[in-house]
Amino acid sequence: MFRYLCRIVGPNEATDLTQEVFLRVARSTVPDTTADGERAWVFRIARNLALNHRRDSGRRPETVELADAARPASQETSAAMKQALDRLSPLDRDVFLLREVAGLSYEEIAGSCEISHAAVRARLHRARQQLRNELQPHLKNVSSRLVRLYEPR
Repeated sequence: MFRYLCRIVGPNEATDLTQEVFLRVARSTVPDTTADGERAWVFRIARNLALNHRRDSGRRPETVELADAARPASQETSAAMKQALDRLSPLDRDVFLLREVAGLSYEEIAGSCEISHAAVRARLHRARQQLRNELQPHLKNVSSRLVRLYEPR
């Protein structure tokens, strides 16, 4: 939950929003559904809180940490990723982050975003394509610099 919210609002606000999500879950009646449905319901609460927070606070430039990477990303790579994510439509970004950061299944994402399973697949594919296209030039520059660093002399 925290990692998902970090990607949307940044680490400073994610702590407070994560607490708010669980407060709302504790105060609410859990819907009568499957375990996956309950998980989707919790992420729907998180998504709605994050969207409200972004709408209320406006856009501010922030750096994004890629904590799950095998090695830490450079500040340049993190900034490029943040910009590429910001260029996605809000729903495409949410679908991508729910899948890749939060690890939700397509069914859980569909329930959380209130869209069909087919729409989740289409939006996830579109988001991945757009991110790949936008980050490819940046990643080629990074990999070419690494190749030059490790070439035998």
